[in-house]
Amino acid sequence: MKKTHLMVAVLSVFLMQSQTRSQSTELPKFEAAGEFTMLQREAFVEGREAPGFGGRFTYNLNRAISLETAGYFFPQQCGECANQGTVTEVLGGVKIGKRFEHWGIFGKARPGVISFSRGRFDVVPDPSNPTFPFNFIPHRLNAFAADIGPVLEFYPSKRIVTRFDAGDTIIHFSSRQVQAFSFDQTTGTFTPIPFTQPSRTIHNIQFMASVGFRF
Repeated sequence: MKKTHLMVAVLSVFLMQSQTRSQSTELPKFEAAGEFTMLQREAFVEGREAPGFGGRFTYNLNRAISLETAGYFFPQQCGECANQGTVTEVLGGVKIGKRFEHWGIFGKARPGVISFSRGRFDVVPDPSNPTFPFNFIPHRLNAFAADIGPVLEFYPSKRIVTRFDAGDTIIHFSSRQVQAFSFDQTTGTFTPIPFTQPSRTIHNIQFMASVGFRF
């Protein structure tokens, strides 16, 4: 009987240690992070580097696959950019890769939307200016975006993760109606000429760096 009790006690201790070890190595399911980002914006002369900030939320399905969503805001106004004003970006997608004890490497694909606060303009008459009797009214322009690229993570502890992203932010602009101007040398006046701007797709380098908390 004493031997039986001893075996039960040893087995119980072994099971408790195994459960504790399993819990200590279990990957936390949720992750929230504050991020700094840098986006290359399209400009008329050359690209402009726009700093921004945002946040990310990640749900770890397992050690290899995660679902995540992120949002970024770029407060810098850019008068030389093809799409002016501030920029807001919202993304959501999947991250897949290999996770080791203290670091991990992944690939990400996150489609979403990017918005320019002064991305398009309406032309309205302005009789108060006889030289150029028109005025430009700015409006927000929204476009499809997709963030694709590699991710490198480091795990200083079970709860803390530092992350570095480098990728291509692909932006697709749909075709839209815009206006150009024709100058009549005989009358010395400008005439608006509407035309359809074709759809186009551009590629923009974007970097991200973040510190997150896993729970």
